[in-house]
Amino acid sequence: MTNPSYRQLPIIDLSAVDGGPQARALLHAQLHSAAHDVGFFQLVGHGVSARETDALLSAMRRFFALPEEQRLAIDNVNSPHFRGYTRTGDERTGGRQDWRDQLDIGAERVARVPGPGEPAYWWLEGPNQWPAGLPELRSAALAWIERLSAVAEKLLHELLAAIGAPVDFYDAVFGERAHPQLKLVRYPGSAGDGTGQGVGAHKDYGFLTLLLQDRVGGLQVQREDGLFHDVPPLDGAFVVNLGELLEVATNGYLLATNHRVVSPPSAVERFSVPFFYNPRLDARVEPLPFPHASTAPGVTDDPANPLFADYGFNELKGKLRAHPLVARRHHAELLSPA
Repeated sequence: MTNPSYRQLPIIDLSAVDGGPQARALLHAQLHSAAHDVGFFQLVGHGVSARETDALLSAMRRFFALPEEQRLAIDNVNSPHFRGYTRTGDERTGGRQDWRDQLDIGAERVARVPGPGEPAYWWLEGPNQWPAGLPELRSAALAWIERLSAVAEKLLHELLAAIGAPVDFYDAVFGERAHPQLKLVRYPGSAGDGTGQGVGAHKDYGFLTLLLQDRVGGLQVQREDGLFHDVPPLDGAFVVNLGELLEVATNGYLLATNHRVVSPPSAVERFSVPFFYNPRLDARVEPLPFPHASTAPGVTDDPANPLFADYGFNELKGKLRAHPLVARRHHAELLSPA
């Protein structure tokens, strides 16, 4: 039986920022506890309207309703920047197939090919692929990136304030060249082999993730007891989790927590929209000065998942593992020998 304390994540109301000193002090206490003890929480009071959300979800559903050949016209195998459509089973987590299909979208930029001596992570910067005849998807997705970037920036400032750190400490690593990302994801039901891995257990490798999930459920978070617990959908909320860069920056005081998605039953579709608030690719994340630094337990030691303070290397590592077809076609020189 699930421990009652695990039936829901902590719920944080960001609108308390504007509620006066007492409300903000309570917000900071709740944020501190959630980020230090769990690494996950539900965010309400964020100001994103139902109209904005409906615009994105409607365009997203129209995309997944397109014939497969139209979706495959923007297959991410065509993109050295890992942008575009990934058919069900082509992405991997922990070396196993994830039973979902998705569209990967990022900041709309001109392709950058790394020059001699430049880091390979510059391959991650480039244009998106958009489906022909569905212009509303482009406008809704890029508007969502801009809107959630503002929410995430505000949230990060409050989180840093909550642990006594300078609120603007990381402002310089974001700005106009930040590297936000958005996934539009469909889980079509359980895999034929019955494994049920919608997406395998993993941590995110940026600063913050804001997830919009539907009412089907399936997201699970590893809690203090070492077990994975369901995250019940909460209307109007974003599920927020901390990425590996915040764990590195605080020497483990803030948690990047393992999570996964269990596929819905075979006859049920699940839709989700994770947004990743990431800094510039060339950002080096400096250690955060804050009063609790002396009590930090250290960064998680996982030899299979080394953590880098340079954001671009962190993301490139993840992309090469998750998208082997793209990696082999465009970046074979970056792959380790078998």
